[in-house]
Amino acid sequence: MEPIPSTILTGFLGAGKTTLLNRILHEEHGLRIAVIENEFGQENIDNEILVRDTGEQIVEMNNGCICCTVRGDLIVALNNLAQKRAAGEIAFDRVVIETTGLANPGPVAQTFFVDEEVGANYMLDAVVTVVDARHAMMQLDTHEEAQRQVGFADKILLSKTDLVDAAAVDALKTRLHRINPRAPIATSDFGRAPISDVLDLRGFNLNDKLEIDPDFLRAEEHDHDHDHEHGHAHEHGEHCGHDHAHGEACKHHDHHHSHHTDDIAAFVFKSERAFDPARLDQFLGSMVQVFGPQMLRYKGVLAMDGADRKVVFQGVHQIMGSDLGAKWGENEVRGSKMVFIGKNLPKDVFIAGLEQCLV
Repeated sequence: MEPIPSTILTGFLGAGKTTLLNRILHEEHGLRIAVIENEFGQENIDNEILVRDTGEQIVEMNNGCICCTVRGDLIVALNNLAQKRAAGEIAFDRVVIETTGLANPGPVAQTFFVDEEVGANYMLDAVVTVVDARHAMMQLDTHEEAQRQVGFADKILLSKTDLVDAAAVDALKTRLHRINPRAPIATSDFGRAPISDVLDLRGFNLNDKLEIDPDFLRAEEHDHDHDHEHGHAHEHGEHCGHDHAHGEACKHHDHHHSHHTDDIAAFVFKSERAFDPARLDQFLGSMVQVFGPQMLRYKGVLAMDGADRKVVFQGVHQIMGSDLGAKWGENEVRGSKMVFIGKNLPKDVFIAGLEQCLV
């Protein structure tokens, strides 16, 4: 059987995740989705009110979806659901996992790569982050978890845009792009977002597209002398594991909005020269060893010396993977593009080191 595509839905407290989920659970979209409410830890107030239950409670919805509340190990819950599905007790084609508002999505995503049975039954499709347009600026200023949730995203959905003016939305988008240039941004006011903005995003599949928004690059180049600048990656394609270390991304002073200096941010490396495979492997390996806990997400489409195919790599924290991509086109300009999202990463060290790996 094909692995079950799975989506992690995250976002800060009050962002609108539950509103979006309720729409998924009740709308007639013709999809059979298992929604997992993942309640972390033993400290939830709900635990004092509800019967203490380490298993899960499953409610079947009229539209063919099921809702499952997990009060224990997510790995156990996912495996139980897969077993019930295989036995014909329940039917679903995909999974959406809602994290709590204060959660770091890293350990949740890691679940798909550290357990063999989960890895055999499920495929992590994408991390989708809901961002509250009314309160996000303040939340990003004061809560690192809010920055992590944005940094982890393959797709960002803005909620409550009706409560702020267009200038505020634009300022927020600029800041979100700086934290995570990989993630396209759409809106989800009152939970209204096309299912295609949430499901089948293929955010964790390795692919050989890493689009860089030229306008975003040009804005950055006014502030820097060299040409390895921040990019805005519209395409998000990856496939790899996560580590328990906190998900995060690199310190970058925003010259246009200096009062928003986020610990989590991104930078892009570009070159039309090919990499020496051995040197690059050694350098990236050493960077991951030293800075892995700070490296939230990273991805590249690379030109390797003597290779006629693109090499696609991506990683999360200390876990990194690569694969062969498509052949270089006859008239295609060969070159490498890499994006790194991390917490206080030494951009200059990465850029200089990568330069040393070029042929």
